[in-house]
Amino acid sequence: MKIAVCIKRVPDQDVRFKVAPGGKSIDEAGLKFDMSDFDGYAAEVAIQLTEKAGAGEVTVVSVGPDAVQETLRKALSMGAHRAVQLKHDGPVHDGAAIAAALAAELGSGGYDLVLTGRMAVDTQNRSVGAHLAERLGLPYIGAITKLDIEGGTVKARRELEGAYELVECPLPAVLSIDEGIARARYPSLKGIMAAKKKPMDVKPAQLGTAQYVLESVELPPERSGGRIIGEGPDAVPELVRLLKEEAKVL
Repeated sequence: MKIAVCIKRVPDQDVRFKVAPGGKSIDEAGLKFDMSDFDGYAAEVAIQLTEKAGAGEVTVVSVGPDAVQETLRKALSMGAHRAVQLKHDGPVHDGAAIAAALAAELGSGGYDLVLTGRMAVDTQNRSVGAHLAERLGLPYIGAITKLDIEGGTVKARRELEGAYELVECPLPAVLSIDEGIARARYPSLKGIMAAKKKPMDVKPAQLGTAQYVLESVELPPERSGGRIIGEGPDAVPELVRLLKEEAKVL
């Protein structure tokens, strides 16, 4: 099975962010970057599928500047076989434009399966997988938490509020992977050394026309200090009043 996995380089989310001069991006000074969590799940699923079959190839693809090569190398050290960087130095926020670049690369690759993460943890856009499937003319199943492939048919499970649904489609297909299906493995020393010798192609990204642009980035306002309105049951009426009249959540 020939599988492509689309991955994104994102900043570590457990830090305090600053807005960069110009107000249209975050200040990357001092930030650590890694593969988006959901993309890591997708890469792990792809690697497991080829390991189970005892054959196949996993190609990881990312749009971005040369810094994304570090993220691609991590996927190679996990067990992916080859990587492709679609080089673009400026920020791109439009999922449709990113999908156009991915489709231009993947459309003629003869892939049986194209995987993405459910969303990128930095933008939480969630649209690239669906846009990509539309451009490739392939069926799409999003937010998969369990996956089986039998005889050229995808059998997937999607979680709903208090329930789940089972969805099937034929291969080839585009799937987005949710948490719970697999955890990205830690690269071994052997894998890290092997990744240095695996092929990585660098090509210009053929971005589509952006349908929207990011005008500004702002941090949320600082929260005001809390206040104590009383103790015990006697405080309940006042608490309810404040939730209704001030917070307006009741």
